[in-house]
Amino acid sequence: MSFNIISVIGLGYIGLPTAAAFASHQKKVIGIDINQRAVDTINRGEIHIVEPDLDRVVKSAVEGGWLQAALKPTAADAFLIAVPTPFKGDHQPDMCYVQAAALSLAEVLKKGDLVILESTSPVGATEQMAEWLAEARPDLTFPQQAGEQADINIAYCPERVLPGQVMVELIKNDRVIGGMSPVCSARASELYNIFLEGECVITNARTAEMCKLTENSFRDVNIAFANELSLICADQGINVWELIALANRHPRVNILQPGPGVGGHCIAVDPWFIVAQNPTQARLIRTAREVNDGKPHWVLDQVKRTVADCLAHSDKRASELKVACFGLAFKPNIDDLRESPAMSVAHLVADWNAGETWVVEPNVKSIPEKLANEATLVSMETALQHADVLVMLVDHQQFKAIDGAQINQPWIVDTKGVWR
Repeated sequence: MSFNIISVIGLGYIGLPTAAAFASHQKKVIGIDINQRAVDTINRGEIHIVEPDLDRVVKSAVEGGWLQAALKPTAADAFLIAVPTPFKGDHQPDMCYVQAAALSLAEVLKKGDLVILESTSPVGATEQMAEWLAEARPDLTFPQQAGEQADINIAYCPERVLPGQVMVELIKNDRVIGGMSPVCSARASELYNIFLEGECVITNARTAEMCKLTENSFRDVNIAFANELSLICADQGINVWELIALANRHPRVNILQPGPGVGGHCIAVDPWFIVAQNPTQARLIRTAREVNDGKPHWVLDQVKRTVADCLAHSDKRASELKVACFGLAFKPNIDDLRESPAMSVAHLVADWNAGETWVVEPNVKSIPEKLANEATLVSMETALQHADVLVMLVDHQQFKAIDGAQINQPWIVDTKGVWR
């Protein structure tokens, strides 16, 4: 069967670019999201997130009649689920959004449809999704029941794109396709090849799920090494950025750059899925997570020391000091605040600071309500002119472009080495 109508459930940082990519190749795409504002925004040909080139592609797709958004699924030939998979409690995977998405589309499934799970998930999630669908639609057969002869094809295909470069990497990067049968894999590959210039690499669903978790755990472990090194260098009075630059001159050494922690919807979450399912074996992965999750508290300690030094060398009282945190996003030059260590630091500083806490984030127009109750969003110019202590958390291009002559404050905590 050809794919005349494609449905993408979840119109966030992955779902909307994916929907736009299909629509840009003149495929009818219906995007589904429970957020009324997001649906209305997209149907105006606009976007509710920050991602280079996405606005142009969405505008063209909507005006051409190839993309529309809705609150509930309708009949389609292929369904892609791209909803969040956070963790709950003691870092246990929370599959409630995937389950809700699967059940919402179950009622409109018909023989021959393809369902693909893109959400980063623990091993076995695709099989679990297939079971939810089978329970909801006993009139249809699924791969776990009928194998190659199933009425519905199911596969897992994780996204592997970098925020800020999604519209390029979505098309150029290879995709790992984990079908529940060879027929499922073939149909999923056929779907992605509508826009994909990279290669579709076939495996089974469980291996594809583990592949995504492995990729992000690898990155997390390497970042943890850099972050741990920064703690050691601080105690030893060594410039960690100079040290890393020197060590990286070795032909087989490539140490990453430290920061205030690790954030985002993938690296800060996915390794815990492995730990949750393999608590005894995943010792290194767990330790890396603990190192990175602990870094914001270490940054707070540096802020406390810097504030104490400021008070000791000025005539101000603690209640009069203004501390400015530069950056809230989880990585440079985007607006995504999910699992952001910079957000964690800002909260910690605001909770502790007796004076005013300011935040500077050029990529957002407002900050989350909880932080807004503790801190104030100000311009970069205001912070540079009037703050007593500067805390660099995210190396946005605007911050890296600041002329050193504009920085008159001697009290700086720089977690990214921008102002060193």
